[in-house]
Amino acid sequence: AEMNKEKSWNCSSSKQKQQYSDINLFTASDAFSASGIRGGTFKAPSFSVPSQFHAIQGVTEKDLGSLKAVTEIPAKFRRIFKEFPYFNYIQSKAFDDLLYTDRNFVICAPTGSGKTVVFELAIIRLLMEVPLPWLNIKIVYMAPIKALCSQRFDDWKEKFGPLGLKCKELTGDTVMDDLFEIQHAHIIMTTPEKWDSMTRKWRDNSLVQLVRLFFIDEVHIVKDENRGPILEVVVSRMKTVQSLPQTLENTSTIIPMRFVAVSATIPNVEDIAEWLSDGERPAVYLKIDESHRPVKLRKVVLGFPCSNNQTEFKFDLTLNYKIASVIQTYSDQKPTLVFCATRKGVQQAASVLVKDAKFIMTMEQKQRLQKCAHSIRDSKLRDIVIHGVAYYHAGMELSDRKVVEGAFAVGDLPVLFTTSTLAMGVNLPAHLVIIKSTMHYAGGMFEEYSETDILQMIGRAGRPQFDSTATAVIMTRLSTKEKYIQMLACSDTVESSLHRHLIEHLNAEIVLHTITDVNIALEWIRSTLLYIRALKNPSHYGFSCGLNKDGIEAKLQELCLKNLNDLSSLNLIKMDEDVNFKPTEIGRLMAWYYITFETVKKFCTISGKETLSDLVTMIASCQEFLDIQLRINEKKTLNTLNKDPHRVTIRFPMEGKIKTREMKVNCLIQAHLGCIPIQDFALTQDTAKIFRNGSRITRWLSDVLAAQEKNFAALLNSLILAKCFRCKLWENSLHVSKQLEKIG
Repeated sequence: AEMNKEKSWNCSSSKQKQQYSDINLFTASDAFSASGIRGGTFKAPSFSVPSQFHAIQGVTEKDLGSLKAVTEIPAKFRRIFKEFPYFNYIQSKAFDDLLYTDRNFVICAPTGSGKTVVFELAIIRLLMEVPLPWLNIKIVYMAPIKALCSQRFDDWKEKFGPLGLKCKELTGDTVMDDLFEIQHAHIIMTTPEKWDSMTRKWRDNSLVQLVRLFFIDEVHIVKDENRGPILEVVVSRMKTVQSLPQTLENTSTIIPMRFVAVSATIPNVEDIAEWLSDGERPAVYLKIDESHRPVKLRKVVLGFPCSNNQTEFKFDLTLNYKIASVIQTYSDQKPTLVFCATRKGVQQAASVLVKDAKFIMTMEQKQRLQKCAHSIRDSKLRDIVIHGVAYYHAGMELSDRKVVEGAFAVGDLPVLFTTSTLAMGVNLPAHLVIIKSTMHYAGGMFEEYSETDILQMIGRAGRPQFDSTATAVIMTRLSTKEKYIQMLACSDTVESSLHRHLIEHLNAEIVLHTITDVNIALEWIRSTLLYIRALKNPSHYGFSCGLNKDGIEAKLQELCLKNLNDLSSLNLIKMDEDVNFKPTEIGRLMAWYYITFETVKKFCTISGKETLSDLVTMIASCQEFLDIQLRINEKKTLNTLNKDPHRVTIRFPMEGKIKTREMKVNCLIQAHLGCIPIQDFALTQDTAKIFRNGSRITRWLSDVLAAQEKNFAALLNSLILAKCFRCKLWENSLHVSKQLEKIG
């Protein structure tokens, strides 16, 4: 039954003996201090990074005897695992392969199993093998999102810094100047996109040849439609680098590069292992089932009626009024994390819960939340925090996020609402995770979450250091309830998406001279997951089921040739009669600047007479901005920027109202170049993202037009626009002094 309005339940618990040794969440704000937290509402254990906690709940007595002691590793490395005397069951199973061999290694284990230790043991193995000083070694840690890279950077800087290893982040936020620092770093944290971009120039960067360990976190991302192909080609490229003659001194002492990959959500882990194997030695893989999950996870799927004439938006709103009863039924009066589809949805759901439920809190807890509220800038958030409810999303001020993180981590906040986009990066333990609606707003429309998204979100339920059991609840439509029950029962097989994005990656390899003819192109294909899965499941890739290995290889060759012909038709590569190929200058620029084939195609129609306004419109419609969303609550602000008789507006106003993603991108580009202040923090973030890509696209465009020896009017305007993007000002701006330090 649904919970009555103003229904109260007690969130307090008896005082716990607590340790606050590694808490660093409180430095960003003086809203509270670690020493001032006593007798919190929930059990509040010492809170640190997940890799430091390794409970052995659910492990049988027989398993217990097989646990490895931390004392088995050399004394100088033991401080890395100072939080526990024994490795847990899963880590102990992987221990010998990681510490006593150099084989490539893949582990598939439930979320919250302490899989980060797998990477740490591999690092120790390398350090044991390589004599001091550790000069010619690089370790690459690759994760799908920046938040995970930052998390690992903070953790490993503290753990490996005292051993003399330097860590460096290389993500979308870092500039090319950082390459100098990376040359002096031992451990590099990066994303597939950034590493792909950098290694496209690897012949100019011998540091890539120094990579001895290559870590892939959340390797299941390889099945993602857009990001998976990038991960696939990066792995193939690293294999290629490894197989080439080393250009470094003392190559005889260099040990081969080792791949280590971890994932919580891969059923066909043997395919990943085959993909990561080298010619001589197959990779070792370890598959751990749910029975060894450190925290037993109860999975619940709730279906709610949704009529045919009810929009997804309306259905999402109705679920807000069901949250209170779900929390009451499943939370056990412990912290709850609720994932919502949008930032606005997060705020709305939190506001509804504050009205629907009243949490009974201790006086000390109320005082701490009052103190938190005083330091919060967001007025809506400030009003609800005192009721024990908060929200958390990427569009918030960093200081507000830190306050909310800290309050939830120590148990002062019974409920936290967050966006699904933070599912992989959020490091906030919760006993109960609720996914409110399985649809999210992407690319201007509602669509179902991918299986990866769902599994990542439910993976946030329960952590070994906090619970012995946890619960994940999926709230969906009645019509899709069965689908999610099946999904949770058995994950889908990981498939490749490289065949849908082959063209950009083939061009990049041709530019690198990795691929010079069709036979080598097929050899390169054989190093991908696409090849392994096409042999096992040809129908998924559009091939006939009855084909043998030769038939499937012929089909893959056909696919390659089609893409190569498309590249040739736009003069991106040159092909001779023997189907040998070489890159052209335009193809080289496409790979160098990381431009999509569709964007190149769009600019092939250029007449040469384009004005500044025309070029801005063309750039705003590039594929590189597909991840920018037009949110309903932004339209008013954007329309005011476009046309308003009483305010400063953009230089080239658009006809009609802002109703597409392209118009939003155009408007934000012009507003930023015109120095028009934008008060909306989410729009400011979008603008920063647009300018990161936009400055790259405008530089590429001016280089392409300069190489053509015609189209001079368009070339002049593209050079002006590239300069505008770099300086973040229009060329005729009155605000030129903003370029000076401490003025702009």
